[in-house]
Amino acid sequence: MKKISFIFIFFLFSSSLLADDNKKEIDKLFVQLKSALSFENSKKIEDKIWDLWTTHPTKNNLTKLLADGSSAMMDNKLDSAYDKFTEVIELDPNWAEAWNKRATVLYLMGKYELSQADIDKVLKIEKRHFGALTGQGLVQTALKNYEKAIDSYIEAHKVHPFMKSPLIMMEKLQIELQKQSI
Repeated sequence: MKKISFIFIFFLFSSSLLADDNKKEIDKLFVQLKSALSFENSKKIEDKIWDLWTTHPTKNNLTKLLADGSSAMMDNKLDSAYDKFTEVIELDPNWAEAWNKRATVLYLMGKYELSQADIDKVLKIEKRHFGALTGQGLVQTALKNYEKAIDSYIEAHKVHPFMKSPLIMMEKLQIELQKQSI
């Protein structure tokens, strides 16, 4: 019985260390992202962040399930993708990327309020999630909340200064707001 307890405690401790290492690496990459000197450099850093976000820090089965959901989403099997992302969330409700993927599939399904609710979860876990921030911009645009959409893109641009889509979308939304005021 002692041996089982020791193994369990060791597993919990090592899982915690892996999660801490993951967080430290992401923090380091965000510092690098803010100080990147070129788009090319920022893209390499962004790719590393996405790799960390889409890889569960301690459970390979969740990484695979998330990837399976992403494949289903790419194949336009949205109900299947939704189910897989929901399963990941149930197994680890603290993994921001699971919420982000489900928010994306809900957006694609046209369920904008539900997508926003999942985005809120992502941003509670990882406030720097530029993917969720730009996704929030898309959701708020679909809901015709243009000011909120612009605010989301401003936040995404602060986190990821070389990301192009927030600037493009802010310009388009400013034009839309001007049309509405006429």
